[in-house]
Amino acid sequence: MKLCIVAVGHRMPAWVQAGFDEFARRMPRELPLQLVEVKAEPRTSGKTVDAMMAAEAARIEAVLPPRCRRVILDERGADLSTLALAQRLESWQGEGQDVALIIGGPDGLSPALKASAHEAIRLSSLTLPHALVRPLLAEALYRAWTVLRNHPYHRE
Repeated sequence: MKLCIVAVGHRMPAWVQAGFDEFARRMPRELPLQLVEVKAEPRTSGKTVDAMMAAEAARIEAVLPPRCRRVILDERGADLSTLALAQRLESWQGEGQDVALIIGGPDGLSPALKASAHEAIRLSSLTLPHALVRPLLAEALYRAWTVLRNHPYHRE
């Protein structure tokens, strides 16, 4: 099984990539974590927000692994503890499908893409900078994996 973070936006600050890379590097060989960046629709194009989200959704659809489990990050998604995320990760592994964790652009994800998701989760009730989500999610997934392996990284 592979974990794939699909995120709208590119040319992030170097610290974003460095943070993501640190935790992706720590993931085990049997559970690789990769990042796929999707170009954001220009906010100066004069298009409506719905049209911009639809264009980004088309780009996301084009890069999703075939027959993957779609997990969107959304402010209204399930609020998971680290232990709950670990249980979810274990469940995903049991299903044997690749998992795509989808991060929308500045306006979020299109309603159609949200409707196609198998589930929705959120990282925090706080409003977070868009760039911070990538390394934060990578760390959360690494931490969840360490819980499943009784690794001392996570402490209760």
